[in-house]
Amino acid sequence: MDEKLMMEMTEKTLRAWNNQNVDEVLGCYTEDCIYQDPNTGGPVRGKEKFGRYLAKLFEQWKMHWSLREAFLFRDGNGCAFLWHATLTPVSGGKTYEIDGIDLVIVQGERLHRNEVYFDRMSLLGSK
Repeated sequence: MDEKLMMEMTEKTLRAWNNQNVDEVLGCYTEDCIYQDPNTGGPVRGKEKFGRYLAKLFEQWKMHWSLREAFLFRDGNGCAFLWHATLTPVSGGKTYEIDGIDLVIVQGERLHRNEVYFDRMSLLGSK
């Protein structure tokens, strides 16, 4: 995959996450996707389980993700992208700002593996 197509895919995926529509987000991933972030307690495998995770996440948080930088892997099969996010509990309260990085492996024009890294410490007061 070339850099232009990877950037288009990255931006499409972030738009889907910002819309907080489970089906739209799942449309960016392969059927056998693997997703992991600091809140998942390990890899989430497959669209069905990932969809359940997203539904719970979107019920709890209003989120907005902004792309900061992206770096295409040399082999063209993925990228690393830095992001900034704002997260506000759906129930109201403080808005949290966090920065992180996603490591993404693609198959065709969909994300197959998505590992998300950020520091959860700033969210500890949200419970």
